Amino acid sequence: MLNSVIIDRCSKGQVTRNAYCYFLTQAYHHVRHTVPLLMAAGSRLDNDHEPVRAAIVEYIREEYGHHEWILNDLRTCGGDALAAQHNGPGRAISLMVPWLYYQIEHHNPMAIFGMVHVLEGTSVSIATAVAKQLKKNLELPDNAFSYLNSHGELDKSHVEFFIRLMDEVTHPQDQAAIIHAAQMVYQLYAEMLAEVAGVY
Repeated sequence: MLNSVIIDRCSKGQVTRNAYCYFLTQAYHHVRHTVPLLMAAGSRLDNDHEPVRAAIVEYIREEYGHHEWILNDLRTCGGDALAAQHNGPGRAISLMVPWLYYQIEHHNPMAIFGMVHVLEGTSVSIATAVAKQLKKNLELPDNAFSYLNSHGELDKSHVEFFIRLMDEVTHPQDQAAIIHAAQMVYQLYAEMLAEVAGVY
């Protein structure tokens, strides 16, 4: 995923405003499901996972409303936020979101943390640098990057919290569910970034 063409183009100043708007649109379509996915996972955890349920409550508090930040970023870029809300996502996100619901509802709700690992862990690694490069190349104001910046350097405490939580996950089935979900989300998110690379 980190070797995606679009990330390389971003470092070279070759990403268009249309491509950034497309990325924001795809982000909207998965971020708006973050809280519902967390709620679904929390509702399916048994009493042995009460500490994890408490952590999910904290995640919900932190993540609530982030999809609205994305729409505001999109408007600032000159994108059509209304169309983004009413048009469906691309293929990768169309597959990723229902797959996560299915894993939570029919297999193991701990799978939600595979998604958390990919989206928060990766964001901390690259989001701030990507936002700075896009701001420079596209000549957009700071408030066009509230989503990326909030999931970059500012999100490091979330990752530290996640690491401590995962250190407490010792059941092999839970570990396997988290790893499997992370692998799937990595693959589908990479496919989404490939979709972005096709926008000019």
